[in-house]
Amino acid sequence: MQGIFVGVRRAPSKKAVKEAIAAGEPVALQATSMFGNEYDGPVVDAPDGSYFFVGPCPNTNRKYYGKIVKAGASIKVS
Repeated sequence: MQGIFVGVRRAPSKKAVKEAIAAGEPVALQATSMFGNEYDGPVVDAPDGSYFFVGPCPNTNRKYYGKIVKAGASIKVS
């Protein structure tokens, strides 16, 4: 599970992530694995694939979970 940011702040809800992506606002994933091998950076620059996120804080406050699927220019949040 990766952390997620909308702009420079943690996303308060999955709805906020969906709205930000639909509006073209900057959304970024935060790598949390101590083993590496996770993407860390803007969603628009991520390689095609699925990314699972948790928020608002992946370490201390897991209120919501979600999945981002990126395929080319298409980004979907579920």
